[in-house]
Amino acid sequence: MVDGKTILVVDDEERVRDSVREILTDEGYRVIEAPDARDVLGLIEKNTPDLVLLDIWMPELDGIGLLKELKEQRPALPVIMISGHGNIQTAVTATKIGAFDFIEKPLSLDALLTAIRRALGEPSARAPIAAADEVNGLAGAKSARGSRSGKGGRPSLRQKTLKKSVVVAGQGLHTGRKTGIILHPLPANSGILFSGISGDTTVPAHLDYVCSTGYATSLQGKGMVVGTVEHFLATLHAYGISNLLVKIEGEIPILDGSALEFCQLIEEAGIEEQASAWSEIVIDRTYRVDAEGGEWIMIEPAESFGARYILHYPKPVGTQEYTYVSHGPQSFKSEIAPARTFGFVREIEKLEKMGLVNGGRLSNCILIDDERIINTDLRYKEELARHKILDIIGDFYLLGRPIRGMITAHMTGHRDNIALLREIRQGMGL
Repeated sequence: MVDGKTILVVDDEERVRDSVREILTDEGYRVIEAPDARDVLGLIEKNTPDLVLLDIWMPELDGIGLLKELKEQRPALPVIMISGHGNIQTAVTATKIGAFDFIEKPLSLDALLTAIRRALGEPSARAPIAAADEVNGLAGAKSARGSRSGKGGRPSLRQKTLKKSVVVAGQGLHTGRKTGIILHPLPANSGILFSGISGDTTVPAHLDYVCSTGYATSLQGKGMVVGTVEHFLATLHAYGISNLLVKIEGEIPILDGSALEFCQLIEEAGIEEQASAWSEIVIDRTYRVDAEGGEWIMIEPAESFGARYILHYPKPVGTQEYTYVSHGPQSFKSEIAPARTFGFVREIEKLEKMGLVNGGRLSNCILIDDERIINTDLRYKEELARHKILDIIGDFYLLGRPIRGMITAHMTGHRDNIALLREIRQGMGL
């Protein structure tokens, strides 16, 4: 039971207020109500609630307008927005103004209570994810296996989350739709979780949920698909973020085709080290996957994590090779994160027929024809090879823990990365 914390419910639908009141009262909260925005500031002054549940669509002053007033007058008061007509753009707007979270109607009991407990800093009544048992190796229960697999391994690492919620908006590379992500801190042993705006369905960032590796890595679970996760996961991998709720609508935004803005987003939020330990997956022997056309990728034991990539394309690209050895987030941010997605003009028609690259723009990819790079200057002379390493770093976070080993890859893509991960899992009993 909760020790008398007060929640103000602001919603013009009486049946919604009645339902929420019953739920919250049963959980031990004190509930006060308002049918519109007119008396809210007075109610807050009189009752000093610990949290506000605020509907967006109301007569007179809508929830977004009221949220602005609340944040100006009571910046520390947590506000959770609720809406039956929300989308990721509305959610991003509300979060930028200062909303703690955004939940869709019809309200899910579990999602509502989980959001309230996170906002109030209370422990969840149960694991914060529906699929907790399915990913029990990501951050907690199986972490000892990393130590078992690597003799003389390093001391355990600490799990990490963000200090606050942050958002970024953009466009999906393949869907072409406006999209965005909202990042919320999670307790230790939660893992990296993707969810829709409602928060009632989650998809873990884990190998078991990979559904597609054609031109991007996509995850699927319980009817929800999350596309183009690799650049974002690479950033979480580099910064050691182990617990995070990622609210999204369909596809991670492509931004400028690199991971640089994701680095800035993590740094804006700040990183919180958590008390619980976790460990690296320490590669115990060489694992290798070969494919048709001379593609191959392997990983060998090493003292740190790194990746070497070799690519050969006809002119104007030619041969590019780059070796990256991780020395922490800043080495990733300077060497790998700025490297952008690239594509060839001759492939665009094929991809369009497949329903892909609908969001491709001259500003978010390196576009190459038979003679030259036609839309930009390279940020590095081997930017294409570095971008392939970015993809590898992201895909290799789908075992749920950082990896210690050296990867070498030749002309490979997401399918090969995932195949090698499966070999590692089988060989190491993860």
